[in-house]
Amino acid sequence: MTIRPRVLAGLTLIALALPIHASAQQEDPAILALRLEGVVDGFVADYIAEGVADATAGNRPAVLIEIDTPGGLGSAMDEISETILNASVPVLCFVAPSGARAASAGAIILLSCPVAAMAPGTNVGASTPIGLDGGDLAKKIANDAAARARALAETYGRDVETAESFVTEAASLSAQEAFEAGVIDLIAATREELLSTLHGTTVMLGTGQDARLELDGPIEERGIGGFVGFLHGLFDPSLAFLFFWLGLILLVLELLIPGHVFSGTVGAVLMLISLWSFGMLPVRWIGIALLLISIVAFVIEIKAPGLGVWGGVGVITLLLGGWFLYDRTGGVAVSPWVLIATAGMAAAFFGLVVAKAIEMGRMPPAQGPDAIIGTEGVALAAGVDARGGLVRVKAEEWRAVTRSGLIPAGARVRVTGLDGLVLTVEAMDREHEAAGASSPAPEGG
Repeated sequence: MTIRPRVLAGLTLIALALPIHASAQQEDPAILALRLEGVVDGFVADYIAEGVADATAGNRPAVLIEIDTPGGLGSAMDEISETILNASVPVLCFVAPSGARAASAGAIILLSCPVAAMAPGTNVGASTPIGLDGGDLAKKIANDAAARARALAETYGRDVETAESFVTEAASLSAQEAFEAGVIDLIAATREELLSTLHGTTVMLGTGQDARLELDGPIEERGIGGFVGFLHGLFDPSLAFLFFWLGLILLVLELLIPGHVFSGTVGAVLMLISLWSFGMLPVRWIGIALLLISIVAFVIEIKAPGLGVWGGVGVITLLLGGWFLYDRTGGVAVSPWVLIATAGMAAAFFGLVVAKAIEMGRMPPAQGPDAIIGTEGVALAAGVDARGGLVRVKAEEWRAVTRSGLIPAGARVRVTGLDGLVLTVEAMDREHEAAGASSPAPEGG
């Protein structure tokens, strides 16, 4: 069969175009999956802002933000909320997996999303601003937070009263309750179920524009990662508690036994990290006070040991301090296992390590006049006279002089003085001392 040149040329062009078309299909932009996990801070706010900007620039079909947070900084929450509201790409927020929560700032972020979804077994709410005393902040701030929740609910046509109750009543709802109340759009067991349900639907963005969701493409995972991820990980409720208490006991050790620069420096660093974390978490004064009382009780037990009553008070107040350290309505709490481990570590540290260190600190120095004067030894080599010689004292060889004539090698000596690294000794054997006295005086040299 003969193929005409024009037909052959056409087939060649089609054949060349097919790989190009297939490659273009393979390179379709993927849905960008981000993870809002842990405390809402500046690090995670930047991470989400950069992700949304990348999705917009890359013409991605959507950004999926999976949420599991106890809350955090109001400023970081505002930044994330504004990023989502102003995004021209659909942002899907999904509280997952089962057991996750969108508490406090996390609830406001969820309300900011064009699509708000939750997995079964998750919860949302408890967004009342909390101060260090555990009570509400200034009424003005609380009212502002309530107004923000109302405005976000109105933007997407969700139930305003329920959204406002997150702030005014610290309400916390399960996924089913939130769906029935009309503050979330759907419940999905998995990410795949969520995307499959939403594919082909149209949602309204925070900008007021409608966007059709095309969610049958690939998904690109992007974690916060690297050193920024390490810093973000420090803002953990249990870790902040642990750092606070470790920092305190190391600073106390520095005060009790001065000169331990390492313990004081490490303690100060841990305290600063914990206080930084506390600024992003709903800390309560009662918890801080109980932790300080526990330190005082342990110190009293060391200074005035008795029946262990103060040590017991220290352990109990430490456990209570960790339990009441955070406002627990938003799911922020110290892990019980961390509490128990820290209490055991504190009891051992103060009962054994610090007590022994204080005991050692009260002992005379290992070197110096008080440690060496009065000890016994033996003369070496050619003996010891006024010009010098060698002696062995405390299993070490020393330069030594004597004022009582020649002390022969092998004679027992007693240390009577120390000048720098030179000992002054006397003979312990009276015969040697008398022999030394009758010996001719050494020639000057």
